[in-house]
Amino acid sequence: MDFPPPIPDPADGTIRRYVIAPSDRGSARYLDLLHGRLVRPDAHANAPVVHALRQDARRVSDEELVFLLQPGGLPNWRPRLVAGYLIGLDRRTRFRQTVGELLLGSEVCFSGQGFCFALAAFGDHPDAEILTAYLDRYLPALDLRYDQHWALGALRYVDSRLGTSHADRYLGPGGRWERWAGAVPQPPDADTYRALIADLCAL
Repeated sequence: MDFPPPIPDPADGTIRRYVIAPSDRGSARYLDLLHGRLVRPDAHANAPVVHALRQDARRVSDEELVFLLQPGGLPNWRPRLVAGYLIGLDRRTRFRQTVGELLLGSEVCFSGQGFCFALAAFGDHPDAEILTAYLDRYLPALDLRYDQHWALGALRYVDSRLGTSHADRYLGPGGRWERWAGAVPQPPDADTYRALIADLCAL
């Protein structure tokens, strides 16, 4: 695949400031976000991390977010993961289409977690449509262990907010979720990720 040339950093140090800057716990921000660690059992210890993340979600410019999300120029998932969280926390729905395209493209690992969070945080009908499109594409692919569990958790959260039932089509005995999750020895639990998304959105 041919990628466009990298977008120049609009503010020198964007990656350092928003992605790899160590938190009060000494870990880089992308590690604090990976796998939903912000709301793990020691969440009381994460208050300074959450406060700093909220501040940066308000502070980061759209131009910087475009830089973090760009394809090709940044050869790993870390900037996109962080950008997804920043977009979701500040409810920047103008990034919905970009987030949806990147989630459906699934070009790099882990970043889909941030995109699913952003769509859940937006929590509207277009977000349910994107999450449904993702699950329709990737749940039948039993050999692809992408972000299906995050997407289903996000969709169930959006359903709870909208009073809809989009996720029901995937659940139940013999459903697409059961077939996908059953393709590995230790399948992810659908309820766990629904609760995790809800906890993250409560931030």
